[in-house]
This record gives sequence, C-alpha cells and structure tokens, in this order.
Amino acid sequence: MSMQLGLDGMPARLVRVTPSRLATWEDCRRRYRLTYLDRPAPPRGGPRAASTLGAVVHNALHAVFGEPPARRSPARAAAEVDRRWSDEGFRDDAQAAVYRERARGWVSDYVERHAVADAPEPAGETVGRERWLSAPVGTIVAEGRADRLDDRDGEIVVVDYKTGRRVPDRDDVARAPALALYALAVRRVLRRPCRRVELHHLPSGTVAAADHDEDTLAAHRARAEASAAGLAEAADALEAAPGRAEALFPPAPGPRCAACDVRRHCPEGRAAAPPDAAWAGLAP
Repeated sequence: MSMQLGLDGMPARLVRVTPSRLATWEDCRRRYRLTYLDRPAPPRGGPRAASTLGAVVHNALHAVFGEPPARRSPARAAAEVDRRWSDEGFRDDAQAAVYRERARGWVSDYVERHAVADAPEPAGETVGRERWLSAPVGTIVAEGRADRLDDRDGEIVVVDYKTGRRVPDRDDVARAPALALYALAVRRVLRRPCRRVELHHLPSGTVAAADHDEDTLAAHRARAEASAAGLAEAADALEAAPGRAEALFPPAPGPRCAACDVRRHCPEGRAAAPPDAAWAGLAP
C-alpha cells in the first residue's frame, strides 16, 4: 500500500491492485482470500492445457518481437514454439502434438501478417514486451504486465494476446478492465497518449480493437477504485478478526467452479459443478 494526501490533508492509502486481483475479487471472494491472503497459501490445482498453450504462444511472440523486423520470420516463430513447448495439462501425447502443431501455425501466421518487415498489417514500433506497469491512478496503484505496447503514429497501443476458445469482438475489448487499466498506467509511466486497446486472438486471426475516450477510461477507473476499496476493507477486517473469514469472503458457487484452481478447498464450489478436465478450454 502507498500513501498520498487526501482531501483533508491527511495521508490517504493507495491500494495496489492488478487486473487479476480485481477480477478474482469480483468473481469470488473466497477464491480471492485463498489466492491472495491466506498464508501459507493452500495448494492449488494442477496445470491446465489452455494455460500451458497460452504461455507458450506468449513467450514465442515475446522472443520474436524482441528482434528487429528484418530478422523476424514465420519459421523463426515456429521454432520459438518448439523451443518453449510443454505437454503439461494435455490429455495425452497425441493431443499435445496436435496443439503444438496448431500453435506453430498460429504464431507463424501472426508473424507473417503483423511482424515481418513487409507485413500487410504492421504492428508498429514495439516499445514494450511483457512490460511491467505500475502507476498511481486515482485512489489505486494500477499494476500489471502488458503483453505488448506498440507505438503507432506517436500513440501507444495496448496489445493483449488470446488463445482461448472464444473469439473476441469490439465489445469484449471495450469492456476489458485490464486493458483500460493498462492504458491509464501507460499514460502515467510513458507520458504518451494511449487510447487504443486490442485483443489479438491467434487461433482465428482476429484483431478486435476499441478506442477509449476520457469518459470510458474514467468509468473503468471508478469501477476499479470501488473494487479496490472493497477488497482492502475486507482484508483489514480479516486481519483484525481472523474468525470472520467466511463472513467476509463468502463463496460464489456456479458453473465456473468447474475450472477453479482452489476448488479442493471449497465444498460449495465442488457441489456447484463437477471438475473440468485439465484440457477443457482449449480452442477447437
């Protein structure tokens, strides 16, 4: 937690939050406590294939975009997938082999379209890869790691890679709290204009984009501030009265409990949905 002067001149606490912390708090408060507050942290679920696949693709693109455009190529991109591949979470060797080949194709196609010297839809100048951002934004310190930051005609564009089943559209981008917080943080950290945010879905080749204005960014900031205030208040109350954990952090059972990585510690979650297979969630 950081401090700044409040309206009355007294120090006001700035709550440090990441998009994942805020999303977990809004999704299920028990999961938030088990993930971020309990110490020692309880054991989590095992690896999931969709997460493994996403990490491989992210890391491959991180490596490719670290090279100048003249040294990028589809073949280099495919080789980076091979170099970083992991079979964790897949059903068996055969399924892993199928998705390894798909990932090679996704990344190769993406680089040919966006990253080579004569790309038909050039990404612009890459000014950040897996860039850690941390900046005061209102009553919070917004933190997180942006997949990529591009400079396009003097403005910074926030790019987030996706490899899941769902193909994003413009509304998904405009509603994404993480992308809005990254845009706000970029303005403070890099002191550059930043309005455009994009989701790049590699399995479909879709680039979904939205341009924020001051009003939409203010709305995202207000929601983040409200959630941050709630989670900080609950954490303080838990510290003062550990016996109130269940009341302060109740579960929110539902279908999403099938893939929750702390479901083993949540009877309500286990009753709400049978566990997903570790390979559920892979893009078809």
